[in-house]
Amino acid sequence: MSDIQSITAQLVLFRDERDWAQFHNPKDLALALSIEAAELLELFLWKNAEDADTDKLKDELADVFSFAFLLAEKYQLDVQQIIQEKILKNADKYPVDLARGTAKKYDELY
Repeated sequence: MSDIQSITAQLVLFRDERDWAQFHNPKDLALALSIEAAELLELFLWKNAEDADTDKLKDELADVFSFAFLLAEKYQLDVQQIIQEKILKNADKYPVDLARGTAKKYDELY
């Protein structure tokens, strides 16, 4: 079992012990993920990045990962596999010789 699978299993156990699966439909998991991402962003609002509270950042980032992993679990997606597939897609969209050192979107590189 991979680390990601182990973490997902722990999240599912935590959820199931509390009978929360009834609330974890795909729509609400996606909404929760977005809300937690917004809370993560709020840590940086009106301050320099280095001034963000690292302890709060860890908590919010953990919430983002948790809801993302639970959403992937709902669709029986392998998190490691879908990330690796996305890296390959991005490698095609952002060839090193065109993308190195630029923040241009892939459709602006050519």
